[in-house]
Amino acid sequence: MGVTGTGTLEVPRSVLADTVLERLVALYGSAADPERAVAMRAYMKDVAPFLGLTTPARRALSRAVLEGTPRPDETDCTAVALRCWELPEREYHYFAVDYLRRHVKRCSSGFLPVARHLVTTVPWWDTVDLLAAHVVGGLVAADPKLTADMDAWIADDDLWVARTALLHQLRYKERTDTERLFAYCLRQSGHADFFIRKAIGWCLREYAKTDPDAVRDFLARERGRFAPLSVREALKNIGA
Repeated sequence: MGVTGTGTLEVPRSVLADTVLERLVALYGSAADPERAVAMRAYMKDVAPFLGLTTPARRALSRAVLEGTPRPDETDCTAVALRCWELPEREYHYFAVDYLRRHVKRCSSGFLPVARHLVTTVPWWDTVDLLAAHVVGGLVAADPKLTADMDAWIADDDLWVARTALLHQLRYKERTDTERLFAYCLRQSGHADFFIRKAIGWCLREYAKTDPDAVRDFLARERGRFAPLSVREALKNIGA
């Protein structure tokens, strides 16, 4: 993988990606439902065009696409993801996210720039949140040195990058770096955007399943710094 002169990521050569994309475009395209696609695009605030595939149909097609294919290496994962993201219809992006979730353990810390590219290209919650919790979170868990990157991401001007930093520990449970989680929430506590405020509440609510007292104590100290939305979300299952 390289970076072109324009700063975009270069798609590496991958025979596996050639096979996957050929099957993917053929099978997804043949099952498209233009009428449903209009409704799906409207529901997702016109972030991207859709083929109109329901989730069960898409997953069944994905299994057919991948039938008999070998396990990918990091280069294959990079090629599949970037090539899917070059296609306009959102279902191809969903396929890439699912593929990376399945194979993130085959990727090294060097995959993080690819993940950032996916987070910041055609960004919306439907892909960003899964990439944050399952891909970026998996990479950081495997290589704790990447916490330095998360420390930079939480301060990023791109709200989707900051949201990813907030949510990357979402599945960590007892392995959560509580000090870092709370610091990230405080770092973005004054953010005006709904998606950041919602993410603050969500990551705190999720960690409250592991340590409700820690979340209660944190908000008892710092509640005044957070938007009501964040506090409501954080305390939804544990009370004040």
